[in-house]
Amino acid sequence: MKPPRVFFYVQHLLGIGHLARASRLAAAMVEAGSEVVMVTGGLPVPGFPGPEVTSVVLAPVQASSAGFAGLADQDGNPVDERFLEARRDALLSAFRSARPDVVIIEAFPFGRRQMRFELLPLLDAIDAASPRPRLFTSVRDILQQQKKPGRDEETVALLTSRFDGVLVHGDPDFVRLEETFPLAGAIADKITYTGLVAPAAPPEPAERFDIVVSAGGGAVGRDLIGGSIEAAREVATDRRWCLIAGPNLPEEDFAAAKAQAPANVELTRFRRDFPSLLRGAELSVSQAGYNTVCDLLVAGCRSILVPFTTGGETEQSVRAERLERLGLATALPEAGLTAAMLSEAIARSLSGPKPSGHGLDLDGARRTARFVGQALSPPG
Repeated sequence: MKPPRVFFYVQHLLGIGHLARASRLAAAMVEAGSEVVMVTGGLPVPGFPGPEVTSVVLAPVQASSAGFAGLADQDGNPVDERFLEARRDALLSAFRSARPDVVIIEAFPFGRRQMRFELLPLLDAIDAASPRPRLFTSVRDILQQQKKPGRDEETVALLTSRFDGVLVHGDPDFVRLEETFPLAGAIADKITYTGLVAPAAPPEPAERFDIVVSAGGGAVGRDLIGGSIEAAREVATDRRWCLIAGPNLPEEDFAAAKAQAPANVELTRFRRDFPSLLRGAELSVSQAGYNTVCDLLVAGCRSILVPFTTGGETEQSVRAERLERLGLATALPEAGLTAAMLSEAIARSLSGPKPSGHGLDLDGARRTARFVGQALSPPG
């Protein structure tokens, strides 16, 4: 039997969380015996996707603002119709060349409405293919809640008519899809919970820091990094701090932060050994993105979460509040956060015990890979 051929589309627009999670899933599918073509359309990020997959890179686009309004090219210029048509044609050509057995589209139609110009034609191409590949959407456990009337109904209509299933990368004992998608009951027969897509336990760190501060991709992490630098002058001054600014923090902000950092603070853009650093740390300060939280659950260190809420984003707040309720983190508001508030939370966290075990399902990558293989098996 030939290995399953998987065509995996992922578009990151602001941070790198979607790309990192999709890359982890793709690696697990390859390890399970699938051949994976991964199509990416965001700004390039070193190391993603991994070398295990066949990578197709579309002309990059990014969000024009932190509120995800509009699309811009990699230089920040608004894209025009000709640009979008060329991207669409490149995506369709890649699909036809791959001749996949399974297509996975990350986020859409729950999110990524900005990409309908190329994703709706891709759905048409999938339906016209012979044989038609199975089609799944891949979503995180907590969705951005829609405020515009009719959006959820539109999502259900697309899922019902075009998709074979919904892969929810979460543990239903932590949060269920209907908690952030009210119409989940209408697609209940399509939903599969895979567990959280977490990494394996990392090795012991080669270098130890007491406090690790991370700003995700960095595009919206300036205030968190700046507040942490101020806090490092006031609290835990005898501790080693590692501040990871992210690859997308503007260069002028990074340079300013580096000039202001005290001697006990090391500032860097990226650490490939981030999971190991968390394993050796006494405390993590971060946003509440999906991948960072998965790393924290594996590491088991103390955690302060400052969820991203710009542009009405709700996903990270739901996650941070749920973790705080379970005693696994301390949640602080992004709006109005001061260095004094952060310093107080750091001192309080360091004086308390590390969190106890959580019992959440962290095996989402392998479960997803197994599901893909079973999806092609004849019913028996």
